[in-house]
Amino acid sequence: MNSSETASPVTVIGLGLMGRALAGAFLKAGHPTTVWNRTPAKADPLVAEGARRAPTVDDALTAAPLTVLCLTDYQAVRELLDASDADLGRTTLLNLTSGSSAQAREAARRAERRGARYLDGAIMAIPSTIGTADALVLHSGPRPDFDAHEATLGALGTVTHLGEDHGLASLYDAAGLTMMWSVLNAWLQGTALLRTAGVDAAAFAPFARQMAAGVAEWLPGHAEQIDSGSFPAEVSALETDARAMEHLIEESEAAGINAELPRLIRAMAERAIAAGHGGEQYPVLIEEFAKPGP
Repeated sequence: MNSSETASPVTVIGLGLMGRALAGAFLKAGHPTTVWNRTPAKADPLVAEGARRAPTVDDALTAAPLTVLCLTDYQAVRELLDASDADLGRTTLLNLTSGSSAQAREAARRAERRGARYLDGAIMAIPSTIGTADALVLHSGPRPDFDAHEATLGALGTVTHLGEDHGLASLYDAAGLTMMWSVLNAWLQGTALLRTAGVDAAAFAPFARQMAAGVAEWLPGHAEQIDSGSFPAEVSALETDARAMEHLIEESEAAGINAELPRLIRAMAERAIAAGHGGEQYPVLIEEFAKPGP
C-alpha cells in the first residue's frame, strides 16, 4: 500500500524520538496519519510532512481505527485514558509503551472496560531503524485484532504476533534485554581479562563474536532438554563446567580484575550440583534460574 487513498488511517499519540519515528514510517508508507502530543510543537515536523494534528486527545483517540500509544510509561497511558471521555468502541489501541507484563495486562483490562480493543507491544529497535526490516516489533493480545491491522503495522518493520496473553510482548522484551546484557557483560569480562596482557578490545571483538555465534547454535538443542525436563550430558557435565568456572575466577583474581560475575555463575552451579545435578548438562541450571532470588 503506497497510496493514502488505499492505506488505512492511523493515529500516533506520543511524539518522543520513537513516536516521531513511528509516525514518520506510517506517513512514508502512505497511511493518513493523525498525531497528538501533550507538547503540541513536537508535532510540527510531522505536520509539515503531511500528518494531521489532532486538536484534542479525544479527537486523536477516535480519528482512526488504529491508535498507537508511545508514551513515557504506563502511568502516562492510564492518565491519558482517564482524562478522555471519547467513545472507544471503534478503536483498537496498540500500546508500544515500555513496561512490565503486569502493567500490560492491567492496561488491557482498563482499555476493554472503555470498549476498546487492545494490543500490547514492544519495540526491539532504535528509532533510526523503524520502517525497515531491521526493526522488530512484537505484539500480544487477541489474534483477530492483530490480523485486522497487520498490513498497517507492517509499515513499522518486521512485525510478529506472540500470543493472546497481553503480557507476552513485555516478557519477550525483558527476556531480550537479559540476552543483550548477558552477552555484553561476558564480552566486557573477557576484554578486561585480556587487557591485562596488552590485548585491546578491537583485537578481542572478532573472536568474541565467533564465540557468541557458536554458543547461539547450542540454543535449540538446549531448549529441547529444558522443555523435556531431561538433561543428559551430551557435551559436558555441569560439574566439569563448574571446574572451568573456578579456573576463570582464579585467572581473573590473579590478573587483578573483577570476578563477581563468574563467582555468581559458579554459586548457581554449586547449588545445582549440591542438589544432585552435577552429572547433567548445563541447561539443568534452568532450575536455579526459575527460583526466586535470595
